[in-house]
Amino acid sequence: MTHLKHLPLGYGGEFAIISAALKRWGALASGIGDDCAVLDVPAGERLVLSVDTAVEGVHFRRTWLSPEEIGYRATMAALSDLAAMAATPMGVAIALTLPTGWKDEFLALCDGIGEATKAVGARIIGGDLSRGADLSLSLTVVGHVATPLSREGARPGDAIWVTGALGGPLLALRAWERGETPDATARARFARPTARFDAARWLLAHGATAGLDLSDGLLSDAGHLAAAGGVQLVVNLDRLPALAGATAEDAAQSGEEYELLVTGPASLDAKAFEAACGLPITCIGAVVPPLPGEPLVEALRHGARVAVPRGHDHFPSP
Repeated sequence: MTHLKHLPLGYGGEFAIISAALKRWGALASGIGDDCAVLDVPAGERLVLSVDTAVEGVHFRRTWLSPEEIGYRATMAALSDLAAMAATPMGVAIALTLPTGWKDEFLALCDGIGEATKAVGARIIGGDLSRGADLSLSLTVVGHVATPLSREGARPGDAIWVTGALGGPLLALRAWERGETPDATARARFARPTARFDAARWLLAHGATAGLDLSDGLLSDAGHLAAAGGVQLVVNLDRLPALAGATAEDAAQSGEEYELLVTGPASLDAKAFEAACGLPITCIGAVVPPLPGEPLVEALRHGARVAVPRGHDHFPSP
Protein backbone atom coordinates (compact mmCIF):
# COMPACT_ATOMS: atom_id res chain seq x y z
CA MET A 1 0.00 0.00 0.00
CA THR A 2 1.44 3.38 -1.04
CA HIS A 3 1.88 5.87 1.78
CA LEU A 4 -0.01 9.01 0.74
CA LYS A 5 0.69 12.40 2.30
CA HIS A 6 -1.94 14.08 4.45
CA LEU A 7 -3.76 17.18 3.21
CA PRO A 8 -3.80 20.30 5.37
CA LEU A 9 -6.72 20.26 7.84
CA GLY A 10 -9.07 23.11 8.74
CA TYR A 11 -9.24 25.11 11.93
CA GLY A 12 -11.23 24.54 15.11
CA GLY A 13 -11.39 22.18 18.06
CA GLU A 14 -12.41 19.11 16.05
CA PHE A 15 -9.48 19.42 13.65
CA ALA A 16 -7.10 20.09 16.53
CA ILE A 17 -8.13 16.74 18.02
CA ILE A 18 -7.66 15.00 14.67
CA SER A 19 -4.26 16.64 14.21
CA ALA A 20 -3.21 15.37 17.63
CA ALA A 21 -4.23 11.85 16.61
CA LEU A 22 -2.25 12.06 13.36
CA LYS A 23 0.81 13.20 15.25
CA ARG A 24 0.36 10.27 17.64
CA TRP A 25 0.02 7.73 14.81
CA GLY A 26 2.87 9.10 12.69
CA ALA A 27 3.62 6.86 9.71
CA LEU A 28 0.74 4.53 10.61
CA ALA A 29 -1.72 7.03 9.11
CA SER A 30 -1.84 7.63 5.36
CA GLY A 31 -3.60 10.12 3.10
CA ILE A 32 -5.80 11.80 5.73
CA GLY A 33 -7.69 14.98 4.85
CA ASP A 34 -9.57 14.22 1.64
CA ASP A 35 -13.22 13.16 1.34
CA CYS A 36 -12.32 9.52 0.68
CA ALA A 37 -9.36 7.19 1.07
CA VAL A 38 -7.68 6.03 -2.13
CA LEU A 39 -6.38 2.45 -2.18
CA ASP A 40 -4.56 0.40 -4.79
CA VAL A 41 -5.66 -3.24 -4.95
CA PRO A 42 -3.13 -5.72 -6.37
CA ALA A 43 -3.98 -7.06 -9.82
CA GLY A 44 -6.05 -10.25 -9.69
CA GLU A 45 -7.16 -9.62 -6.10
CA ARG A 46 -10.61 -8.69 -4.79
CA LEU A 47 -11.36 -5.87 -2.36
CA VAL A 48 -12.93 -7.00 0.93
CA LEU A 49 -14.46 -4.60 3.43
CA SER A 50 -16.14 -4.90 6.82
CA VAL A 51 -17.37 -2.60 9.58
CA ASP A 52 -17.61 -3.31 13.30
CA THR A 53 -18.78 -1.17 16.21
CA ALA A 54 -17.84 -1.19 19.91
CA VAL A 55 -20.13 0.79 22.24
CA GLU A 56 -19.50 1.65 25.87
CA GLY A 57 -22.02 -0.12 28.09
CA VAL A 58 -22.78 -2.72 25.41
CA HIS A 59 -19.42 -4.24 24.45
CA PHE A 60 -17.32 -3.05 27.40
CA ARG A 61 -17.41 -0.95 30.54
CA ARG A 62 -14.96 1.78 31.37
CA THR A 63 -14.08 0.13 34.68
CA TRP A 64 -13.02 -3.08 32.95
CA LEU A 65 -10.43 -1.88 30.45
CA SER A 66 -7.88 0.87 30.00
CA PRO A 67 -8.44 3.34 27.13
CA GLU A 68 -5.56 1.71 25.23
CA GLU A 69 -7.19 -1.71 25.61
CA ILE A 70 -10.55 -0.37 24.43
CA GLY A 71 -8.98 1.04 21.27
CA TYR A 72 -6.91 -2.09 20.65
CA ARG A 73 -9.79 -4.50 21.25
CA ALA A 74 -12.24 -2.63 19.01
CA THR A 75 -9.72 -2.44 16.18
CA MET A 76 -8.58 -6.07 16.39
CA ALA A 77 -12.19 -7.28 16.54
CA ALA A 78 -12.92 -5.43 13.30
CA LEU A 79 -9.75 -6.73 11.66
CA SER A 80 -10.73 -10.27 12.63
CA ASP A 81 -13.45 -10.17 9.97
CA LEU A 82 -10.74 -9.73 7.33
CA ALA A 83 -8.75 -12.57 8.87
CA ALA A 84 -11.81 -14.83 8.73
CA MET A 85 -11.80 -14.48 4.92
CA ALA A 86 -8.04 -15.07 4.66
CA ALA A 87 -7.53 -11.51 3.39
CA THR A 88 -4.48 -9.26 3.60
CA PRO A 89 -5.34 -6.15 5.67
CA MET A 90 -4.74 -2.75 4.09
CA GLY A 91 -6.53 0.04 5.91
CA VAL A 92 -8.57 1.02 8.95
CA ALA A 93 -11.00 3.96 9.05
CA ILE A 94 -12.33 5.06 12.45
CA ALA A 95 -15.66 6.75 13.12
CA LEU A 96 -15.39 7.84 16.75
CA THR A 97 -18.17 9.22 18.92
CA LEU A 98 -16.39 10.91 21.82
CA PRO A 99 -18.18 12.07 24.99
CA THR A 100 -16.78 15.13 26.70
CA GLY A 101 -15.75 12.97 29.66
CA TRP A 102 -13.51 10.89 27.38
CA LYS A 103 -11.68 13.81 25.77
CA ASP A 104 -8.63 13.51 28.03
CA GLU A 105 -8.40 9.79 27.15
CA PHE A 106 -8.55 10.36 23.40
CA LEU A 107 -4.87 9.93 22.68
CA ALA A 108 -4.75 6.76 24.79
CA LEU A 109 -7.58 5.37 22.65
CA CYS A 110 -5.51 6.33 19.60
CA ASP A 111 -2.54 4.42 21.00
CA GLY A 112 -4.61 1.24 21.21
CA ILE A 113 -6.01 1.71 17.70
CA GLY A 114 -2.53 2.33 16.36
CA GLU A 115 -1.02 -0.69 18.12
CA ALA A 116 -3.60 -3.08 16.66
CA THR A 117 -3.27 -1.55 13.19
CA LYS A 118 0.52 -1.83 13.28
CA ALA A 119 0.37 -5.42 14.54
CA VAL A 120 -1.34 -6.60 11.34
CA GLY A 121 0.63 -4.40 8.92
CA ALA A 122 -2.25 -2.07 7.97
CA ARG A 123 -2.55 1.73 7.93
CA ILE A 124 -5.09 4.22 9.28
CA ILE A 125 -6.73 5.73 6.21
CA GLY A 126 -9.46 8.04 7.51
CA GLY A 127 -12.54 8.32 9.65
CA ASP A 128 -14.88 10.71 11.38
CA LEU A 129 -15.10 12.39 14.77
CA SER A 130 -18.31 13.35 16.56
CA ARG A 131 -19.44 14.23 20.07
CA GLY A 132 -22.04 12.06 21.76
CA ALA A 133 -23.38 10.71 25.02
CA ASP A 134 -21.55 7.35 24.94
CA LEU A 135 -18.16 6.32 23.63
CA SER A 136 -18.55 4.46 20.33
CA LEU A 137 -15.87 3.21 17.95
CA SER A 138 -17.01 2.15 14.48
CA LEU A 139 -14.13 0.74 12.47
CA THR A 140 -14.22 0.07 8.76
CA VAL A 141 -11.47 -2.32 7.69
CA VAL A 142 -10.33 -2.91 4.12
CA GLY A 143 -8.23 -5.72 2.68
CA HIS A 144 -7.65 -7.77 -0.42
CA VAL A 145 -7.66 -11.46 -1.30
CA ALA A 146 -7.61 -13.54 -4.48
CA THR A 147 -9.93 -16.29 -3.21
CA PRO A 148 -11.79 -15.47 0.01
CA LEU A 149 -12.61 -18.07 2.63
CA SER A 150 -16.41 -17.78 2.67
CA ARG A 151 -19.06 -18.95 5.11
CA GLU A 152 -20.57 -20.82 2.19
CA GLY A 153 -18.97 -24.09 1.11
CA ALA A 154 -19.22 -26.61 3.96
CA ARG A 155 -19.94 -30.07 2.51
CA PRO A 156 -21.20 -33.31 4.04
CA GLY A 157 -18.14 -35.34 4.97
CA ASP A 158 -16.11 -32.30 6.04
CA ALA A 159 -14.70 -32.17 9.55
CA ILE A 160 -15.23 -29.15 11.82
CA TRP A 161 -12.11 -27.49 13.21
CA VAL A 162 -11.54 -24.68 15.71
CA THR A 163 -8.34 -22.82 16.54
CA GLY A 164 -7.03 -21.93 19.99
CA ALA A 165 -8.70 -22.50 23.36
CA LEU A 166 -12.11 -21.12 24.21
CA GLY A 167 -13.96 -19.71 27.22
CA GLY A 168 -11.65 -16.91 28.37
CA PRO A 169 -13.84 -13.92 27.50
CA LEU A 170 -16.84 -15.51 29.25
CA LEU A 171 -14.80 -16.21 32.39
CA ALA A 172 -13.55 -12.61 32.43
CA LEU A 173 -17.05 -11.23 31.94
CA ARG A 174 -18.44 -13.31 34.78
CA ALA A 175 -15.67 -12.17 37.14
CA TRP A 176 -16.26 -8.49 36.36
CA GLU A 177 -20.00 -8.89 36.85
CA ARG A 178 -19.32 -10.42 40.28
CA GLY A 179 -17.13 -7.43 41.14
CA GLU A 180 -13.97 -9.53 41.01
CA THR A 181 -10.69 -9.29 39.10
CA PRO A 182 -10.55 -11.85 36.29
CA ASP A 183 -7.77 -14.38 35.93
CA ALA A 184 -4.95 -12.77 33.95
CA THR A 185 -5.20 -15.22 31.05
CA ALA A 186 -8.97 -14.90 30.77
CA ARG A 187 -8.72 -11.11 30.99
CA ALA A 188 -6.13 -11.01 28.22
CA ARG A 189 -8.37 -13.11 25.97
CA PHE A 190 -11.10 -10.47 26.41
CA ALA A 191 -8.96 -7.33 26.33
CA ARG A 192 -6.36 -8.24 23.71
CA PRO A 193 -7.80 -10.64 21.10
CA THR A 194 -5.77 -11.68 18.08
CA ALA A 195 -7.02 -11.69 14.50
CA ARG A 196 -5.90 -15.03 13.01
CA PHE A 197 -4.57 -13.91 9.62
CA ASP A 198 -1.80 -16.49 9.27
CA ALA A 199 -4.06 -19.29 10.45
CA ALA A 200 -6.79 -18.47 7.94
CA ARG A 201 -4.38 -18.35 5.03
CA TRP A 202 -2.82 -21.67 6.04
CA LEU A 203 -6.23 -23.30 6.36
CA LEU A 204 -7.42 -21.99 3.01
CA ALA A 205 -4.24 -23.29 1.37
CA HIS A 206 -4.78 -26.73 2.96
CA GLY A 207 -8.35 -27.37 1.94
CA ALA A 208 -10.66 -25.39 4.25
CA THR A 209 -14.09 -25.20 2.58
CA ALA A 210 -15.81 -22.59 4.78
CA GLY A 211 -15.03 -20.51 7.82
CA LEU A 212 -15.71 -17.55 10.08
CA ASP A 213 -14.38 -15.95 13.23
CA LEU A 214 -16.09 -16.64 16.55
CA SER A 215 -17.84 -13.57 17.88
CA ASP A 216 -21.28 -14.71 19.11
CA GLY A 217 -20.34 -18.10 20.57
CA LEU A 218 -19.21 -21.30 18.85
CA LEU A 219 -22.58 -23.03 18.58
CA SER A 220 -24.35 -19.88 17.45
CA ASP A 221 -21.69 -19.13 14.85
CA ALA A 222 -21.73 -22.76 13.71
CA GLY A 223 -25.34 -22.14 12.74
CA HIS A 224 -24.19 -19.44 10.31
CA LEU A 225 -21.89 -21.92 8.54
CA ALA A 226 -24.66 -24.51 8.42
CA ALA A 227 -27.21 -22.05 7.02
CA ALA A 228 -24.82 -20.66 4.40
CA GLY A 229 -23.84 -24.14 3.23
CA GLY A 230 -27.25 -25.79 3.43
CA VAL A 231 -25.89 -28.49 5.77
CA GLN A 232 -26.05 -29.59 9.40
CA LEU A 233 -23.08 -29.32 11.77
CA VAL A 234 -22.72 -31.95 14.50
CA VAL A 235 -20.50 -30.62 17.29
CA ASN A 236 -19.06 -32.86 20.01
CA LEU A 237 -18.80 -30.67 23.11
CA ASP A 238 -16.48 -33.19 24.76
CA ARG A 239 -13.83 -32.27 22.19
CA LEU A 240 -13.96 -28.50 22.63
CA PRO A 241 -10.59 -26.96 23.57
CA ALA A 242 -11.41 -25.07 26.77
CA LEU A 243 -9.16 -22.59 28.54
CA ALA A 244 -8.11 -23.66 32.06
CA GLY A 245 -11.05 -23.00 34.38
CA ALA A 246 -13.66 -23.10 31.62
CA THR A 247 -16.11 -25.97 31.10
CA ALA A 248 -17.08 -27.40 27.73
CA GLU A 249 -20.35 -25.48 28.04
CA ASP A 250 -18.40 -22.26 28.67
CA ALA A 251 -16.30 -22.94 25.58
CA ALA A 252 -19.44 -23.58 23.53
CA GLN A 253 -21.10 -20.26 24.29
CA SER A 254 -18.27 -17.82 25.08
CA GLY A 255 -18.47 -14.90 22.66
CA GLU A 256 -15.88 -12.49 21.28
CA GLU A 257 -13.23 -15.18 21.01
CA TYR A 258 -12.07 -14.25 17.48
CA GLU A 259 -10.73 -17.75 16.94
CA LEU A 260 -11.52 -19.44 13.61
CA LEU A 261 -14.22 -22.05 13.07
CA VAL A 262 -13.70 -23.82 9.75
CA THR A 263 -14.84 -26.87 7.85
CA GLY A 264 -12.44 -28.92 5.79
CA PRO A 265 -10.77 -32.30 5.38
CA ALA A 266 -10.64 -34.66 8.33
CA SER A 267 -7.06 -35.43 7.24
CA LEU A 268 -5.91 -31.87 7.97
CA ASP A 269 -2.48 -32.02 9.68
CA ALA A 270 -2.99 -30.40 13.09
CA LYS A 271 0.70 -30.68 14.02
CA ALA A 272 1.78 -28.95 10.82
CA PHE A 273 -0.78 -26.20 11.46
CA GLU A 274 0.49 -25.63 15.00
CA ALA A 275 4.09 -25.55 13.81
CA ALA A 276 3.26 -23.00 11.11
CA CYS A 277 0.83 -20.79 13.03
CA GLY A 278 1.88 -21.11 16.66
CA LEU A 279 -1.47 -22.20 18.04
CA PRO A 280 -3.41 -25.46 18.27
CA ILE A 281 -6.32 -26.56 16.13
CA THR A 282 -8.89 -29.16 17.21
CA CYS A 283 -11.36 -31.33 15.31
CA ILE A 284 -14.70 -30.94 17.11
CA GLY A 285 -17.27 -32.56 14.84
CA ALA A 286 -18.52 -33.26 11.36
CA VAL A 287 -20.68 -31.82 8.60
CA VAL A 288 -23.65 -34.00 7.61
CA PRO A 289 -26.55 -33.67 5.14
CA PRO A 290 -29.49 -31.68 6.46
CA LEU A 291 -32.64 -33.53 7.54
CA PRO A 292 -36.13 -32.01 7.49
CA GLY A 293 -37.14 -30.75 10.91
CA GLU A 294 -33.62 -31.10 12.32
CA PRO A 295 -31.69 -28.11 13.74
CA LEU A 296 -28.84 -26.48 11.85
CA VAL A 297 -26.48 -27.44 14.67
CA GLU A 298 -26.63 -30.61 16.75
CA ALA A 299 -24.59 -30.58 19.97
CA LEU A 300 -23.52 -33.83 21.64
CA ARG A 301 -22.34 -34.23 25.24
CA HIS A 302 -21.15 -37.66 26.36
CA GLY A 303 -22.77 -39.04 23.21
CA ALA A 304 -26.23 -37.60 23.91
CA ARG A 305 -27.89 -34.64 22.22
CA VAL A 306 -28.07 -31.50 24.36
CA ALA A 307 -29.81 -28.16 23.89
CA VAL A 308 -27.83 -25.58 21.94
CA PRO A 309 -27.47 -22.39 24.05
CA ARG A 310 -28.23 -19.10 22.40
CA GLY A 311 -25.31 -16.98 21.38
CA HIS A 312 -25.16 -13.22 21.70
CA ASP A 313 -27.93 -11.36 19.91
CA HIS A 314 -28.35 -7.57 20.14
CA PHE A 315 -32.04 -7.92 19.33
CA PRO A 316 -33.18 -11.36 20.60
CA SER A 317 -36.60 -12.67 19.70
CA PRO A 318 -39.15 -12.81 22.54
